[in-house]
Amino acid sequence: MTAPHPGPQRRNGFTLVEVLIALLVMSIGLLGIGKIMMLSARANDSALMRSQATALGYTILDAMRANRQAALSGAYITAGVDPGAIACTAAAPCSSGQQAQNDLHLWVLSLAAGLPAGQGSVAINTAAVGPDAINQTTATVTVQWTDTVAQQTFGGPAAGNQVSIILETVL
Repeated sequence: MTAPHPGPQRRNGFTLVEVLIALLVMSIGLLGIGKIMMLSARANDSALMRSQATALGYTILDAMRANRQAALSGAYITAGVDPGAIACTAAAPCSSGQQAQNDLHLWVLSLAAGLPAGQGSVAINTAAVGPDAINQTTATVTVQWTDTVAQQTFGGPAAGNQVSIILETVL
């Protein structure tokens, strides 16, 4: 009897080609994850600015509600111009009109500090509403800022990267 001839021995492990293919597949996956992380960070930045703009808009609306008579008389109307601060002290307190100017001044400074190219405007509209023709005063606050990164990332216009929110309330 003769001994059986042993066949070629197969070694366990990976070949170099298998390792290279695995690295290629893994690197493509990691690039995809990196792109998603970048888009997520840009979207979060845009959402943060939108939240800040909304909070700043509500800030001036709250000031108008606190100083309602001045708001109804139009002391808060602005076209995006910084009205300047008025010095009021405990000995010489502000009138309602001066308080409105201080509120607007602080609001414009907050817009400039909190948002890139942040600007704002306030408009007041009084109209007769309902069957009794009761005058209703509506305040409209517009906050604008530049959101270049988000506009470029998500396919917005190349020029004029101004983004705005408009808040409206009845005083």
